[in-house]
Amino acid sequence: MTVTALDPRTALVVIDLQNGIVGAPTQPYSGPEVVSRTAQLADAFRARDLPVVLVRVSFAEDGADAVPGRNEASGPAGTRPEGWDVVVDELSGHPGDITITKRNWGAFHGTGLDVQLRRRGVTQIVLTGIATSIGVESTARAAHEHGYHVTLATDAMSDMNADAHHNSIERIFPRLGERGTTAEILELLAKTHG
Repeated sequence: MTVTALDPRTALVVIDLQNGIVGAPTQPYSGPEVVSRTAQLADAFRARDLPVVLVRVSFAEDGADAVPGRNEASGPAGTRPEGWDVVVDELSGHPGDITITKRNWGAFHGTGLDVQLRRRGVTQIVLTGIATSIGVESTARAAHEHGYHVTLATDAMSDMNADAHHNSIERIFPRLGERGTTAEILELLAKTHG
């Protein structure tokens, strides 16, 4: 389904487009493709004085704030390269943007994201980022649970696994909000926000 509406106070929420993630192999879109489309959306949101939220994942060097619990998919904790958690240059450097640092998959738990959005009167979010089935999906689920209208920019997100990406796009996201391409969202933004 094509996105049908954007609320007067809609925010763009960008998930994990940071140096250590966008260079990983992703499907069906490359990291640079996701960044380029997200940058188009961010520029359009900024031009209309709508909030842009840049969410990044980061952990303390000693791993003390890493996600708790056992699972079968964790890699070795190890040291990450310098600057791995820095938002990519194409999106950074805009003083009006909101930066959120998360320690979990989703951007709501344990962060000030909900407070930042509510203080600005935001009722809807447009989501982009990497990985579709992890950070983006977790954030979409929580946004829906928090009562936000959710729009998913389907060509401005990607995953390490094409099947996981398509599962989120085709099976999960229709239950959480509306889907649209970057071009469709930009067109609707121009119609509804001048």
